[in-house]
Amino acid sequence: MASLLGSTVFEINGQAPSPSKDFFQLIITKTEVIWRFWKVSLRSEFRGAAPGETKESHDDFLHDARLQHEVGVVFGQHTLEHCMALCEGHYNYLERLPNQLLLRILYYLSFQDIGRLAQTSKRFWKLSNSPELWEQTVRVRCEELTPDMEMLASAMGWKKIFFTFFQDKLPKVSKAGPISDSMSSAIILPQVTPTAAATT
Repeated sequence: MASLLGSTVFEINGQAPSPSKDFFQLIITKTEVIWRFWKVSLRSEFRGAAPGETKESHDDFLHDARLQHEVGVVFGQHTLEHCMALCEGHYNYLERLPNQLLLRILYYLSFQDIGRLAQTSKRFWKLSNSPELWEQTVRVRCEELTPDMEMLASAMGWKKIFFTFFQDKLPKVSKAGPISDSMSSAIILPQVTPTAAATT
């Protein structure tokens, strides 16, 4: 699983809360935490000032209350907690899988489980509502998809086509594998918005 980790496991940048205009970047690699900052000020003593940089090991960051406080102030408590978890070795490997592989996994889930997964993060919300997933779902249920149906899907969206025409049809074994519909056809995927999904 470690091969799924690139040299950089997390990166974020942004401006500090008002009234400060300073710019910050936080990078977490497999071995260290890098904290960079650029002073943004009209005051003459700060003009042309070089950016600052602090590098620490994961263990040092976990014991550096000052730097933790700065990260929390600039990027928020949620980001700080996520960074500390990374430094403790708690990686979310599922989030690091490529989209095509995740879509393949989603294809084997029930619609109820896809609906639940869509509520866990913005990325899974997008994948659960992606045209690729719903196009495959429609094609499994329709032995012969006519050009007119494909044009309609392009206009309406594959997900809407599925719930309009194919929701009540029980699935057959597909070429890729069975779609697990362990639920009543009356139950549909919840319409979760990105704002309602988790932000991680």
